[in-house]
Amino acid sequence: MLLRRLALAAAALAPAALLTLPSASAAGLPMPPANPESNDHLTVTVSDTGKFGPSVAGVRTYELYCHPAGGTHPRVREACGQIDSRTTWGKDPFAPVPKDSVCTMIYGGPQRATVTGKWAGRPVKAEFTRKNGCEIDRWDRFSSLLGTPAGTPHVHHKG
Repeated sequence: MLLRRLALAAAALAPAALLTLPSASAAGLPMPPANPESNDHLTVTVSDTGKFGPSVAGVRTYELYCHPAGGTHPRVREACGQIDSRTTWGKDPFAPVPKDSVCTMIYGGPQRATVTGKWAGRPVKAEFTRKNGCEIDRWDRFSSLLGTPAGTPHVHHKG
């Protein structure tokens, strides 16, 4: 009973005690994010040639943060929104094309992309190509995140 009274008294005094503490910004320090562990963060690397490496031309790497949106990606809000629309509880929005899929043998180009980081509390390590119809469709579903290769029409997929 005494412990309960102490806990209730401490809870009642905590907001008042917080008001008397100087804020980090008042001390000249930047305020930390409210919860940096909850931020969705992805590193996106896209290669127009299909080859990766520091000296390979046509390789772009972007940082994408969502919730709140930010980073070096050229279409932050669109990319975050597109991934949000593909996120369903219990399913990996970045899942590869199932191995038993029947795909058209249409070559979409040499482009490759890797996406790593954390999304919806889960680790992400995904690779994208345009080597057949299924892979092209998967790439196009993430067109705001990965970009649309030059010379190909932009296709907007529902769902």
